[in-house]
Amino acid sequence: MKNKVINITEAVDKMPDGASIMIAGFLGNGTPHNIIDAILAKGIKNLTIISNDTGITGIGISKLIAAKVVKKVMTSHIGTNPETGKQMMAGTLEVELVPQGTLAERIRAAGAGLGGVLTPTGVGTDVAHGKQTLVLNGKEYLLELPIKADFAILGATIADTFGNSFFNGTTKNFNPVMSTAADTVIVEAAKIVEPGELDPNVVMVHGIFVDYIVRSNSNG
Repeated sequence: MKNKVINITEAVDKMPDGASIMIAGFLGNGTPHNIIDAILAKGIKNLTIISNDTGITGIGISKLIAAKVVKKVMTSHIGTNPETGKQMMAGTLEVELVPQGTLAERIRAAGAGLGGVLTPTGVGTDVAHGKQTLVLNGKEYLLELPIKADFAILGATIADTFGNSFFNGTTKNFNPVMSTAADTVIVEAAKIVEPGELDPNVVMVHGIFVDYIVRSNSNG
């Protein structure tokens, strides 16, 4: 099997200015912190970030927001990072708020090659603005389009050198669904093992979806 392990510098060198990046995690849990730091160190800018949230001040995604290298964020929650709201109100950061379940489904739809998903969530609210609606069996739905990215960066507990990955407990969160919805997938793993060492029954992201693996001590 191909060994996909590279160093973090090599990984972020593949990311150009203006890239769209899915960042897995939930308030920093299961987030690839070292890759985020490397993105900052390289000075990549004008990013579009797709994530569950924009982090907690000083942790994870919030560092990218604070550095003002993000032009747009698609997320379900910004309340734990005041800087996101500040930049949004100043007009320097575009924020698209997406209900959490809808965000997950739109990402899943991209990975599955679907044309979109129908959901009643957001009908009759600002979420519905500009979106197509359908009435099925007397109930109104929004058509939510798939979300795909140039890159997805994941934070794994254990990965083998081919990319098969395990996420401990709640670190799983958005990691598996994002692995199928990006052109290039990079896993940051706290522990890297040889193929065959990871029990197939605990694999949550399969190596066929992973392009590169980097080492980290940040994800438990």
